Amino acid sequence: VQLQASGGGWVQTGGSLRLSCAASGNIFRIITMGWYRQYPGNQRELVAVITTGGGTNYAGPVKGRFTISRDNARNTVELQMNSLKPEDTAVYYCYAVANVDRQSRKDGRATTYWGEGTQVTVSS
Repeated sequence: VQLQASGGGWVQTGGSLRLSCAASGNIFRIITMGWYRQYPGNQRELVAVITTGGGTNYAGPVKGRFTISRDNARNTVELQMNSLKPEDTAVYYCYAVANVDRQSRKDGRATTYWGEGTQVTVSS
């Protein structure tokens, strides 16, 4: 399974960016998709996650500013980021938790896949 992210870049404070991520490869069923971000020298932290049924969860600092959406048929996830702040500057990673085949779903086994990071820079 490969995840291809796009949409990062540079924007001024208050601006908007939209990140996209597409999953491809041997996918039986994607359970959740979402985004993490990582500051230099820090661990990755959750930004937003969305389930197959459309349930969402957001990190506190981005609630009300970011919106995650998903197209189950196309295995894509997007993150609309509005009212961006300098503290949103980070490398953003998309991820997917998936069952690779029918047996793994039956057994309750899931695998996490990560895309390459995309840089988001917000200038003050």
